[in-house]
Amino acid sequence: MEFKFSLKYLLLTIFIFLIEVLIATKLADIFFVRAYLGDVIVVMLLYTFVKSFVKINSEKLILGIFVFSCLVEFAQYFTVAEKLGFRPGDLMYTVIGNSFSWIDILCYGAGCILLYLFVKLNLKKEEELSL
Repeated sequence: MEFKFSLKYLLLTIFIFLIEVLIATKLADIFFVRAYLGDVIVVMLLYTFVKSFVKINSEKLILGIFVFSCLVEFAQYFTVAEKLGFRPGDLMYTVIGNSFSWIDILCYGAGCILLYLFVKLNLKKEEELSL
């Protein structure tokens, strides 16, 4: 792992963040989008954010993001946000979350699988271009 700034990944991070904000604010009434798509995309947001500042093995990063996402989800099961003194409406209460769901873990897994496939396809394309 080496610290290295990437404008490409930072721009992707900002773009994905804006999509997440759009989902949370304007598309909140569309159940599938709010309930599932946001959780699939959030792992991509984490991936691009880390890649904005760190040169790291993509597969290890994807696995780490999945583990991290699961830990946050299990923290919701144990109501960690409330135990830390955060109340509904607080930013950290929203970030940590307040309701455990196995479906969320499946969505994080789907997002990580999509990331993995994209990374593999992108690497294959780069190899073909370098031949």
